[in-house]
Amino acid sequence: MLIPSIDLMGGKIVQLVQGEKKALEFDNFEEWILRFSKYPLVQLIDLDAAIGSGDNRRLLRQFTKRLSCQVGGGIRSIDCAQEILAMGAERVILGSTLVQNDKVNTATAEQFAQRFSADRLTFAVDSKNGRVAISGWREMTTLAPAEMMQALEPYCRAFLYTHIDTEGLLKGIPLDAVRALRGITSRQLMVAGGIASQEEVGRLDKLGVDAVVGMAIYSGRMKLDPSPA
Repeated sequence: MLIPSIDLMGGKIVQLVQGEKKALEFDNFEEWILRFSKYPLVQLIDLDAAIGSGDNRRLLRQFTKRLSCQVGGGIRSIDCAQEILAMGAERVILGSTLVQNDKVNTATAEQFAQRFSADRLTFAVDSKNGRVAISGWREMTTLAPAEMMQALEPYCRAFLYTHIDTEGLLKGIPLDAVRALRGITSRQLMVAGGIASQEEVGRLDKLGVDAVVGMAIYSGRMKLDPSPA
């Protein structure tokens, strides 16, 4: 399955290269809502909230009212997750709050699962140079992605793995890394990071992995299937 990604920053849809350099930005929100409306799941990330520089709550509401979304970015408390779900989000994405003092924070994962059920939770595992990165990819840990996923398996419906090393570069995501992670979890596995073509989406689908795509769509390199479902 292809999952379109909407990244929000400064009141606009943006695309960043490796989480740092802005490559594209758009404010034609209605057009993207219409283009993504047939997809069973759309990913919505508030980048400002992720790095602690503000938020895009008004835009989040606009999208969650019209699209089936999983929403992430700066969700670090039960109250925040409740607010996002009340907007109409199908799931919330948790990332940085699942790591504390360079260790996997299973206690927090369990608290969220007890409050909302694992079915409403997607856990983000963002990897740079083989290690988990948190706080908008600005802080590195010593944790390996597989280690984090194995510890958190009981508490979520899905994992979102982002390969930061290839994010935004349109060079493809390393299938060996994806295949290894697919082998360690029974949860839905979504991956992002440089996915560049429908053929690549198809290869991931054969592995039982869903593709989260941003740059290839917004740059026009990947044409959207008019009937994705």
